[in-house]
Amino acid sequence: MKITKEEIARRVLNAHSLTLQNSLNYVDLLLEIMKKNFEKGEDLLISGFGKFKVKSKKERRGRNPQTGETIILDPRNVITFSPSHILRKEMNKEEKKEKKTRSKKAK
Repeated sequence: MKITKEEIARRVLNAHSLTLQNSLNYVDLLLEIMKKNFEKGEDLLISGFGKFKVKSKKERRGRNPQTGETIILDPRNVITFSPSHILRKEMNKEEKKEKKTRSKKAK
């Protein structure tokens, strides 16, 4: 399931008794801070969640899949995400419970 910006805002408003507009403003502010940080080429670390890294890709040769023509792809920046060990552990906790439940049923 994907989550939208509005759904995040609704969860914030439910947790903190805000109006939907105020909640949306806070979410927009957070995203704007993150975006400006990435535009500067700076990484973003959120403790207990993970690290967003800005990586530079060099100019490279590519191929147009429709024509097969070789083209030169411009250099660009991309954002990668590495989850923290805490988040990784939380994500896999449910998976471990499911595997234990399945193995007990199989016996």
